[in-house]
Amino acid sequence: MANFTEDQLIQLKTALEKRYLALKDEVNNELSRARATRDPEQDVYADNSPDDLDTALIDRQINEMRELEMSMEYLNELEFGDCIDCGGEIGFERLLAQPSAQRCIECQSKYEKAFPQEANPSL
Repeated sequence: MANFTEDQLIQLKTALEKRYLALKDEVNNELSRARATRDPEQDVYADNSPDDLDTALIDRQINEMRELEMSMEYLNELEFGDCIDCGGEIGFERLLAQPSAQRCIECQSKYEKAFPQEANPSL
């Protein structure tokens, strides 16, 4: 595990939990909004357009929630903060800004160049 102080670990854990709860609220709000547009007579969505339920957005949010869950596990198992590609330290500031980060900045840049479609989702 990267060498973090006890205070940094507390800050990182708080950032992970805060981001997870924010994403959970966003998903619940999107689902509630979609339910409100549902036609109760047919018990189906009145309009199946992407405006009713932004599935791409929900998919990204749920994927990030899964990454955050993995990061919380890594934190508990003292494997948190190590790049999954090179094994180097990800860095405290990067993890505070992006708690689900699993790569150091250098490896993330390489990953985004190798897999540009995954770095920039589009419909």
